[in-house]
Amino acid sequence: MTMNEQARLFKVTLSDWNGAVRGRPTRKIAISAKASLYDLAAVTIESFDFDLDHAFGFYDNLKNWTRSDEGYESFADVGAGDRFPGVHKAKISKVFHTPKQKMLLLFDYGDEWRMIVQYLGETEVKPGQKLPMVTEIEGETPDQYGGFDEDEDEEDEEA
Repeated sequence: MTMNEQARLFKVTLSDWNGAVRGRPTRKIAISAKASLYDLAAVTIESFDFDLDHAFGFYDNLKNWTRSDEGYESFADVGAGDRFPGVHKAKISKVFHTPKQKMLLLFDYGDEWRMIVQYLGETEVKPGQKLPMVTEIEGETPDQYGGFDEDEDEEDEEA
């Protein structure tokens, strides 16, 4: 990161379907202002120990993403979306411009993991630190796939 490049700080909270965040796991993430929404989603999803193996989108309606006026979807990047633009070309600095601004990151349209992404403002990055980076972790994340592990799967197959 060059000295004149800006870093942005985000607080991301795993929410329930109603947008409630109290007592839920959070992460703080510093990322280049020039990064894309795809980059922000990737570091966010990985920070919650999820695999980035499903489609996702950012939406301005935190409670009902289907009624959003503004959105960005990974579907659009592969030619499958028609309502909102893609996440690869959408720059963080163009989407998040006001501190305290929030968007819903909806990950996996089947399970609908919901993460409230709040822009906190610009942040300082010390020499030698690489972006993106997770700066703070609070709370444990539930298992992405409902608590199943390989041993249980093998036992079920044998039964």
